Amino acid sequence: MRGVFSAGVLDVFLERGFDPFDLAVGVSAGACNLASHIAGQHGRNRRCYMELMTSREFIDPRRLVRGRSMLDLDWLWARLAEREPLQVDLIATRPIEFVIVATARRTGRAIYLTPGAADMNPALKASSALPVFFRRRLTVCGEELVDGGVADPIPVEEAYRRGARRIVVLRSRPAGAVKKDGASERLMAWLLRREPALASAVRGTAAAYQRAVAFLATPPGDCRIVQVAPPAPLATTRTSQDLAALEHDYALGRGLADAAMLQWAQLSPTP
Repeated sequence: MRGVFSAGVLDVFLERGFDPFDLAVGVSAGACNLASHIAGQHGRNRRCYMELMTSREFIDPRRLVRGRSMLDLDWLWARLAEREPLQVDLIATRPIEFVIVATARRTGRAIYLTPGAADMNPALKASSALPVFFRRRLTVCGEELVDGGVADPIPVEEAYRRGARRIVVLRSRPAGAVKKDGASERLMAWLLRREPALASAVRGTAAAYQRAVAFLATPPGDCRIVQVAPPAPLATTRTSQDLAALEHDYALGRGLADAAMLQWAQLSPTP
């Protein structure tokens, strides 16, 4: 749910016609936000967060204790398809490479997908399928996948490996925040103990996050980065259904977008 912050940033980017990128790399909710942005569907992300993801049909902790999915991605994707389908054909025709990060269930390693129109929605759902919280197994391109944030929560190094040297990174935590290995990760790893590779990846998520933060703090000499991050922890939590908190954090993202564009202009070789 904290992805509502970057939804605000991206809506302003669309309103300003700010589109200097030839590569977009997204993970989990961030990948979904980017997909709507690349398709030019202004406000779609906001409507998804405010009107659908706050519903009990999507988030219901009671289902978890019954052995069902606490986060019902199947319901969410079906409602979106009915109300406001993602314009996958537009994404496929845009001159931008769109990479969706997922985690391979079999190996626990990050997989970087560049799906076509037919595989776009399955890839986005797999990238968002947090283990334990979403129970159904998803297969894309012959591989069982889960949430990309398990193996590569901030895929800035992958962008650099692909040749990006001027990068905008949208965060959902303050720039200096470092994720720690908490009780929820340890519990998730224990629940996944029969899948040792995936359990190991879950235990390593905090370390992967810390490596990415270190890269952002001291990037290579030929790389320049603009971080768009909240100045303090967001009002929204991972599973928050509080409309006031969501509206606050969406507005916060909007409020920081212009400063990010100005920083980008200062990095650019031309006006």
